[in-house]
Amino acid sequence: MKTSPLAYSRVVGLAWPFILANSAVPLLGLVDTAVIGNLGSAQDLGAIAFGALIFSFVYWGFGFLRMGTTGFVAQAAGASDYLEVRAVLGRSLLLAAGLGCLLVVLQLPVQWLAVTFLSGSADVEQMAALYFSIRIWGAPATLIGFVGTGFLVGMGRSKTLLALQLFLNGLNVVLDILLAGIMGLGAAGIALGTVISEWCAVLLGAVLLHRVLLEMNSADESFWPLEKILDKRKLAQSLYANLDIMIRTLLLVFSFAFFTNQGARFGDIALAANHILLQIISFSAFFLDGFAFAAEGLVGRAFGAGDSLQFMAAVRRTSVLAVVSAVVLASIVLLFGGDLVAGLTDLPAVRQAASNLTHLAAIYILLSVAAFQLDGIFIGASCTRQMCYGAIQSVLFFLLVCWMLVPRFEITGLWWAMIAYVVVRAAVLFRYFPQTLKKCSD
Repeated sequence: MKTSPLAYSRVVGLAWPFILANSAVPLLGLVDTAVIGNLGSAQDLGAIAFGALIFSFVYWGFGFLRMGTTGFVAQAAGASDYLEVRAVLGRSLLLAAGLGCLLVVLQLPVQWLAVTFLSGSADVEQMAALYFSIRIWGAPATLIGFVGTGFLVGMGRSKTLLALQLFLNGLNVVLDILLAGIMGLGAAGIALGTVISEWCAVLLGAVLLHRVLLEMNSADESFWPLEKILDKRKLAQSLYANLDIMIRTLLLVFSFAFFTNQGARFGDIALAANHILLQIISFSAFFLDGFAFAAEGLVGRAFGAGDSLQFMAAVRRTSVLAVVSAVVLASIVLLFGGDLVAGLTDLPAVRQAASNLTHLAAIYILLSVAAFQLDGIFIGASCTRQMCYGAIQSVLFFLLVCWMLVPRFEITGLWWAMIAYVVVRAAVLFRYFPQTLKKCSD
């Protein structure tokens, strides 16, 4: 059994680039909005809002491409099986490219289905359709990018991932200003800039990943082991894992959508207040996700090496730092929640409603850290079936608590149901943790 020290400094060194890389995505959305908000029309802004919402939901459903790649890559690297590392990457790239091309082929029915559930003015819907018809051509690049991100997380190359994200978002900002602002293409310019940036990032990512792969390639090994890539047993294993993660992700999306929809039943003010608080929670998630990403790679490599001591060291170190971050973030929200809300809206009624609930948002942030960390641990160990079971059980519990609390306590009951949901997510996964540790020891 192999053992080696795992310093907190190493975990922090892995986590902070992940945190910055995560925050780059919503910041880009703010830049898109700022460019159109200052240089475009109200219809352009509405079209981007619709289009971004459509792609957020479409792409969120394909998040399994990142998570599934991370676990298998990390385990193969931990076992020093670098031929399998390249095979995992090859299988994931084939799946991502195939699904991306399928989205392009099916763009018309996907667009029709999305627009059916959105309602806007005729001008906005027309511009949103144009935005969609352009940006959909970046779908293969986006899904390939998910795989590249998963590979870099699994290999612990957080700084390489940060550099790639900075390139993608920096180029996108420049193209936004050039195409949408200077050339006056509006929402279509934003979409075109995003597509060009995504494909350029894929090209740069190919160069960076090729360098990483060259570092571990032996002269007597095939660089792309086609026979291993197309191994039926491994392909099936990958597909089953991705299916588990997809179900888990869709249930997670459903939970937040249900939360938002239930909040809307209490009026526009409650809906807006919940939206403000969810933005604060989402910002906090960037930090917690950074340590969960670090856990994915460290746990996965320890799992692949069969090193239970290193496995537990990775779990402890990343979890301690994540808990400290959660305490700090929750304290900030608890003490300065009113100021944070005031910075996000100037509507007095919304400010008041959101400020009355900031203590519940702080409790959610504090207690959600366990779910984040356990997700990272189980992704690293590729224990995706347990994640799927946990998602099903926690969603059912969430719906039950909503049924019990919301009619009596209204919006406060809804928030307590959401807090109970994230606690149960962690509790169910923790119940499976001893099995995962035993698999590492065997």
